[in-house]
Amino acid sequence: MRTPTIKRAVRSRGAAVRRTIGGQVVFDSAAWTIAIVLATIFRYEFAVRQVSWAPLFVLCAIAIVLQCFVGRLLNLYRGRFKVGTFHEVQTLALTSALVAVVIGLPVLIFGTVIHIPRSAILVAYPIALVLMGGARYLRRLRAEIKAKPGESAERTIIYGAGYLAGYLVPQMLTDRHSKYLPVALVDDSPTKRNFSVHGIHVMGTRDNLSNIARRTEATMLIVCIARANAALIRDITDAASHANLRVLVLPLMEELLEGGFGLGDLKDVSIEDLIGRNPVDTEIESIADYLTGKRVLVTGAGGSIGSVLSRQIAKFDPAELMMLDRDESGLQATQIAIDGNGLLDTRDVILADIRDPDALGKIFAERRPEVVFHAAALKHLPMLEQYPDEAWKTNVIGTLNVLQAARSVDVGTFINISTDKAANPTSILGHSKRVAEKLTSWAAMVTGRTYLSVRFGNVIGSRGSMLPTFTALIESGGPVTITHPDVTRFFMTIPEACQLVVQAGGIGRAGEVLILDMGLPVRILDIAERMIAMSGKHIDIVYTGLRQGEKIHEDLLGDSESDSRPVHPKISHAVVDALDPERLDKPEWDRRCGAVAPYRSATESQTA
Repeated sequence: MRTPTIKRAVRSRGAAVRRTIGGQVVFDSAAWTIAIVLATIFRYEFAVRQVSWAPLFVLCAIAIVLQCFVGRLLNLYRGRFKVGTFHEVQTLALTSALVAVVIGLPVLIFGTVIHIPRSAILVAYPIALVLMGGARYLRRLRAEIKAKPGESAERTIIYGAGYLAGYLVPQMLTDRHSKYLPVALVDDSPTKRNFSVHGIHVMGTRDNLSNIARRTEATMLIVCIARANAALIRDITDAASHANLRVLVLPLMEELLEGGFGLGDLKDVSIEDLIGRNPVDTEIESIADYLTGKRVLVTGAGGSIGSVLSRQIAKFDPAELMMLDRDESGLQATQIAIDGNGLLDTRDVILADIRDPDALGKIFAERRPEVVFHAAALKHLPMLEQYPDEAWKTNVIGTLNVLQAARSVDVGTFINISTDKAANPTSILGHSKRVAEKLTSWAAMVTGRTYLSVRFGNVIGSRGSMLPTFTALIESGGPVTITHPDVTRFFMTIPEACQLVVQAGGIGRAGEVLILDMGLPVRILDIAERMIAMSGKHIDIVYTGLRQGEKIHEDLLGDSESDSRPVHPKISHAVVDALDPERLDKPEWDRRCGAVAPYRSATESQTA
């Protein structure tokens, strides 16, 4: 029943386009006529009686025909261009230039014979171009005025006068349904002091934000900075709060580039934006060749990091992506995210436990992966303090099982995912991950292959992490529990963590551990207070005291590790001592776990 309505709408739009094109043809024809006549009158210094009108009008007719023919040929009169855009003006200039050359050469050669001044076309061309271009500009101006957002749109300050602002501001001003009306730009760069975007001017810096908000009556601030980090967003949010402005941000640039961006991507500032944005310009595509066309296996693929890591790897067209986990529900969720289905009946999902060396050996022998990302691990510090034997079975022996299986089929690249708690470890989790790093270094030494580890801080949004816990406590009415008022942690988002992991295989060297510079650590109390303030609720904060093995401040590098950054200024490369599996000492682990390093390496003391 709706088909006739749709057809009528299509016909109506087609008729409107034809009317627009017809109007352009008529005006362009008039422009050439006016230009040629004026140029001729100028040449004769307004002595109209000297003008030979018959040949002049013939020349005008030829110019009109050529303009229509060449314009049609170059798609100027086919509705291909938005009125008044650079590409339309560029095509218009080329069309008019070709017309001027075709009619100008005969005039130049035979001008005295046909009684037309040789200079007529030379003068007429710029006049015609100005008339045609000016008409298009006026039409575009009229259309933009009609499309300007209505009174219901919120008066908005744009923070940042760069590329994003140049893209978004015109969208806001030419969409009558836009919720935002830009009234001012704010930029902290002195070079942007007199800058403007689409008629919207830079009115000051962050320090002038309250004054600018009063002068423009703005109620909204949009952060238009491509790689705004968490510290900058915190500062902007605090300044906007004093100016009574609501703040909106865009997703990280990597996310925007995946699917384009527009006004619909704007969102309120989240706690992840305030603590977890650590954008690093890595040009990951240029260093991830080691994935393209290769058989890649990811352990722990059903987990928070493993699932996002698998999605990122899939973009590089591996010959085969194998996702291994013992959690069938987690594997199903990952398969849905990558393939759009959760049938679990394909070879890309593998149900296995890294504690089972025989199962791993069979899988590796059959599937023969060439690149392995080892993300499977136990990660909850207080749980492992209670059950240290589980940390040994999964984080230590499980990692060794995966390494041995990888060695058996000559895996070329092996990336072990570690944690900042492995630097100067004081907990069972930290010790177990430190052992895993040293076992990986040993495997690199005996194979000569690129076996290395990647170490990062708290991953925002991962299963069971701090932010979901705080959110649940706030939603339930509190209180929010914090171990100590001075506790700080390093944070990064899951995509940033996975980006570092993928990059490690391209820039890391055998036996190294790579650490991302995540900026300054963030105080947990500040996060809790911000989350409570954003909730609008009155929630108490209760201090429970540090848990067994927990630090007040985490380290990214161990005391014996040097901060070398040979490839990227924000990625450290540290050398990790190799630990031969023969030196693993389970009785010592049982006796001394949580007190000192529960293993003995060739470079450490052998005394109890």
